[in-house]
Amino acid sequence: MSVKNNISRRSVLRGMVGVGALGMVSSSMLVKTAMAGGTVTIGFVYVGAKDDYGYNQAHAEGAAALKSIPGVKVIEEENVAETNDVQKTLESMINLDDTKLLFPTSFGYFDPHMLKVAAKYKDLTFLHCGGLWTEGKHPANTGSYFGYIDEAQYLSGVVAGYASKTKKLGFVAAIPIPQVLRNINSFTLGAQSVDPSITTQVIFTGGWSEPVKEAEATNSLIDQGVDVVTCHVDGPKVIVETAEKRGIYSCGYHASQASLAPKGYLTGAEWNWAKVYTDYVTSYLKGEEIPNLVRGGLKEGVVKTSAYGPAVSAEAREHADAVKAQFMAGEFVIYKGEIKDNKGNVVIAAGQSNSQTDIALESMDYLVSGVIGDVRS
Repeated sequence: MSVKNNISRRSVLRGMVGVGALGMVSSSMLVKTAMAGGTVTIGFVYVGAKDDYGYNQAHAEGAAALKSIPGVKVIEEENVAETNDVQKTLESMINLDDTKLLFPTSFGYFDPHMLKVAAKYKDLTFLHCGGLWTEGKHPANTGSYFGYIDEAQYLSGVVAGYASKTKKLGFVAAIPIPQVLRNINSFTLGAQSVDPSITTQVIFTGGWSEPVKEAEATNSLIDQGVDVVTCHVDGPKVIVETAEKRGIYSCGYHASQASLAPKGYLTGAEWNWAKVYTDYVTSYLKGEEIPNLVRGGLKEGVVKTSAYGPAVSAEAREHADAVKAQFMAGEFVIYKGEIKDNKGNVVIAAGQSNSQTDIALESMDYLVSGVIGDVRS
């Protein structure tokens, strides 16, 4: 939906306002839903454009998978800021479209915006991307979902490790929150499984969507000898295009950016939201209970990897495929000691490990040895 339509919808509202089937890691406390007669309307809200080659496109592709399900109507609004605008959008979806199940997809939508609206409409279900829901703290008609996409980032690191000639990798990141740090670290550890001497230089832009800074950061990394770059920003388009123009390799994020870099795109870490949303809606339509907290990785089908690009060697494919098979079997652990941070401190001792489901990884506040950068950036 266009920005113009978003404004129109909110303008109208302004006058009105005075997974059993999911098969993923989840909490035991459940949101109970009621069977919906006839057509059920499901709403998606995006912070950016649906065709951003990144975060929002990945969610839009997931929403598109629902449109073929009988009895389901999908409405979407894009370019909705993480402000009171999202509350207005949710209210309008509820009051104008009779939406029963709502997916506000951006990190900043959760608190206070989604929580405020959910408190007013306790018979509706609100599910947020980001894994922020906490038992005993947040309403029972709300929930969160997220995935272990650092598994796919680790595999990107493996492929990058084989492709790099300089042994210098680059990572353009938005903000040093735990989820971002986890991706940087997993990518680096994957590359170091190929060659322990590999380094990853990270530049934090300070925002989720900063195309000018992202281009500057990519060029700066290349000027310093980086020959493979990846990222954790909302829209990787500028980074991948800049890498292609400069003649270096890239690994994508969120969705596939392969079409933007036909020569240099190696692989990427992608979300498979079609799986998550289809499971949610199937359960909802059956009147089943929906978990408040859902997690999953490669094994559960929540994340996936981009197809290998032409520059990926047979050796790299074989190594990455072997590790992927271990992930799919639930046998591979990324964070097993000894692991040191980039200041020389032991963060995971020898003989110890943190599995993907370990809550300790949710508060990661360090960069592993070999990463050039600072979490205070």
